[in-house]
Amino acid sequence: MNIWKVAFFVLAGALISFVILIVVWATSPTEKVPETVPKEMSANGSSSVLLVETTAKDFEKIAMKYLDEELNSSPLPVEFVVNEQIELYSELIVFGVSVPIQMNFDPIVNEDGNIRLKQTSVNVGKLNIPPTTVLKLMDDAIAFPSWITVRPNNEEIFVDLSNLHISSNSTVKAKEIDLANDRILLEVIVPNE
Repeated sequence: MNIWKVAFFVLAGALISFVILIVVWATSPTEKVPETVPKEMSANGSSSVLLVETTAKDFEKIAMKYLDEELNSSPLPVEFVVNEQIELYSELIVFGVSVPIQMNFDPIVNEDGNIRLKQTSVNVGKLNIPPTTVLKLMDDAIAFPSWITVRPNNEEIFVDLSNLHISSNSTVKAKEIDLANDRILLEVIVPNE
């Protein structure tokens, strides 16, 4: 067989293979896009899900708005700042003297979309008081809303977002809290009915 015939058939075979490869690649389905809507919400069709990404400062403003509404009758001030950690500021009245409190927490998102604020440090003026005692005193002195539970024995504050009432009977779930990268991802579930 002639070398030119072999080269022709090899080249023709390569071109046909290339055309078939392009046609298969162009007509094949794309990768499946991951669903961001939970299956239980997408199945019933009675709710819409909105993913909201925000920064720590914006999250702080929104949270303070809801806390201010709930704690307006509290005799003690409660403020918090969202930085690398969540910092809670308040005061205790001890023997008629106001003692400032600062507590730092690491936020942990549960599988159900609620938030556990795990205490990492506490400063009560110049007093050396155990964190469990400070949380117990705060729980007794401040009337937190029903969606915030202070757990002194676990050294944490539990934020039950499923009991947080927002407009239009919508609910909120936390998806991710990454304070180091200034990224907070929330899921707002709005009923369509």
